Amino acid sequence: MNKINDKKRIAVALGDFDGMHRAHRTVVTGAEDVIVFCVNNSFSLLQKSIFEKRYPNTVFADFNEIKDMQGEEFIEKILLDKFNAGVILCGFNFRFGKKAGWSALDLRRYLDDKDVWVRILEHLDFDGEPISSTRIRKAVTEGNIEQANEMLGYNFTFENTVIEGDKRGGKIIGFPTINQHLPEGLVVPKFGVYETRTFVDDKEYKSFTNIGMRPTWQVDMPLCETHIFNFDGNLYGKVIRVELIRYLREEKKFSSIDEIRAQLEYDKSSII
Repeated sequence: MNKINDKKRIAVALGDFDGMHRAHRTVVTGAEDVIVFCVNNSFSLLQKSIFEKRYPNTVFADFNEIKDMQGEEFIEKILLDKFNAGVILCGFNFRFGKKAGWSALDLRRYLDDKDVWVRILEHLDFDGEPISSTRIRKAVTEGNIEQANEMLGYNFTFENTVIEGDKRGGKIIGFPTINQHLPEGLVVPKFGVYETRTFVDDKEYKSFTNIGMRPTWQVDMPLCETHIFNFDGNLYGKVIRVELIRYLREEKKFSSIDEIRAQLEYDKSSII
């Protein structure tokens, strides 16, 4: 017999929530004060540090703890004993238990006689097809960042520490940049130049960002170089957030500093 009736019953949203896209948010907003139980901590679309800030009521699963649990054990030990769930929300395609052997409908059937309400949310479409993390990752890697942002419901975002570069941007070209590596595990956007928004101490600045290997001056791993409009300051060592707005062009190799400068002037004019 379930022993949770004498305690406060809470709502728990279940899912992998990679990216916390628009379809995911129909799940997590399906009840008041919902706890978000993130069962698969891959974070290829929304890095964990940003996830935690946006959804402070999230509990991240210990995958080693739950991966071999049978469906009944997951429900009893995690949902009922750990969370004292009275309402459970999940998507129509949610799977759980060892080898993903249980479905959302199995979850509902199991809890039918335990006075726990299971709400199963249907898919949300974009351009006639269900929104999914797979579709969004494909859009990001192909440079269709505006399409990805529409499915996410926010701009594709990353944050990382500003590292020192070779200072060519400011001293030689006249376009100082901040240099960052992409966070580990995050899907790598198509290489090229993007219109971006950069946030410094919570203030938003227009910017553009080159993501890639810098064909003119090669680097060993993908680098993000961001020129922030109307900003002058030292950001070395600071964690800075950058949002991708629009794909402008592919990377290319330049033959001279003047050619680089002319292209960057054009890139900036297309944003202003």
